[in-house]
Amino acid sequence: MIKIIKYESNKSLEDIFPRSQFSYEDINEKVKQIIEDVKKNGDSALFKYNKIFDNVEMTSLTVSVEEIDEAYKRIDSKFLETLTLAYDNIKKFHEKQVRNNFFINENDGVILGQIINPIEKVGVYIPGGTASYPSTVLMNVIPAKIAGVNEVILVTPPNKKGEIDDIILAAAKIAGVDKIFKVGGAQSIAALSYGTETMPKVYKIVGPGNIYVAMAKKMVYGEVAIDMVAGPSEILIIADKNADAVNVTADLLSQAEHDKLASSVLVTTCEILANNVKIELERQLEFLSRKEIARESIKNNGRIIITKTLDEAIEISNEIAPEHLEICIDDPFSVLSKIKNAGSIFLGRNTPEALGDYLAGPNHTLPTSGTAKFSSPLSVDDFIKKSSLIYYTRDALEKVKDNVINFAKKEGLDAHANSVSIRFGNKEEKWINFGMRK
Repeated sequence: MIKIIKYESNKSLEDIFPRSQFSYEDINEKVKQIIEDVKKNGDSALFKYNKIFDNVEMTSLTVSVEEIDEAYKRIDSKFLETLTLAYDNIKKFHEKQVRNNFFINENDGVILGQIINPIEKVGVYIPGGTASYPSTVLMNVIPAKIAGVNEVILVTPPNKKGEIDDIILAAAKIAGVDKIFKVGGAQSIAALSYGTETMPKVYKIVGPGNIYVAMAKKMVYGEVAIDMVAGPSEILIIADKNADAVNVTADLLSQAEHDKLASSVLVTTCEILANNVKIELERQLEFLSRKEIARESIKNNGRIIITKTLDEAIEISNEIAPEHLEICIDDPFSVLSKIKNAGSIFLGRNTPEALGDYLAGPNHTLPTSGTAKFSSPLSVDDFIKKSSLIYYTRDALEKVKDNVINFAKKEGLDAHANSVSIRFGNKEEKWINFGMRK
């Protein structure tokens, strides 16, 4: 079922590991139509799409405070304890990311600085449909609240009863969400981007979703900011001969069950391990509730790549730039400095990817589709803006005025030069020199 490939350095990785690309013209056209409909018709379009896509007639999009409180009460104490532990770990990790204002006093009449302000309104998309993701609520909302975002607005698809899963509402209450709306898909992204009668326009949208959500986020970028265009889930495992085939297989399947388009890759120096994992995949698949999804994912996007050396395995990993990277070798820290491109790195034989998904603390909203080569996990930085600050006294400006004027004239921008020179001469004379008599 899964392909086993012996790596040859002269062979293109694109042939070995093709990635799904967002080039679905039919989807793009549908998303564009939905966005324009919501932009024009507001709430009525949202009610229409709830009926079409979620098969539910609704009269209100808003989740009330009472609904949230009642859902929270229905959650069993053990899961509330788990949610609280996850909240504490995520909060503790992200608090370390907080940036501070800074000022540089040059002591000669010059003050420079940087001021940090939170983004005021943020929309958070939480997927629904085939599964419920309270972990995604925590991961997206907690860093926003730590950053100081004043209004966090959560959107998620309703079920056929027009309700939101209790565990989503409980996580939202714990994380500090301000408003929740029962709407999902591309239509919710449009509503957050342009506003409707009920839903406010936000300044940034974060959170993962299906291809329709991803394409909608891409289309509205510029009207609002977005965190990333998230692709299908990915895991790459680097393993040596001492790795446990059962554990490695379980970790590969932890991503395969997400989505038929998800990819699970094992890169190993051990052919015996490769063959054992291939056999084990068939065995473990039979026990999964989402085995059909996982099976198709493994069949189409699963790979076992056998390399001659560990360095080759690392080179492949850096080129693929996986969303999740597990390093299952005897001394994972010995190769850490060689890892250049990965969303989240899991070190050692006892650090499964699922630990990062739920409880450890680092964010699980990660760059996919190779974008870890130039982007980072969701963080507090995604919810702030930086403004630079410049202050000069007259004496300080006089020391550099000729340099600024020279620069401006070299670029042919006379008004720039004049804005400096006019402060140090006869203003009437300066206007005359520029051919601009009053």
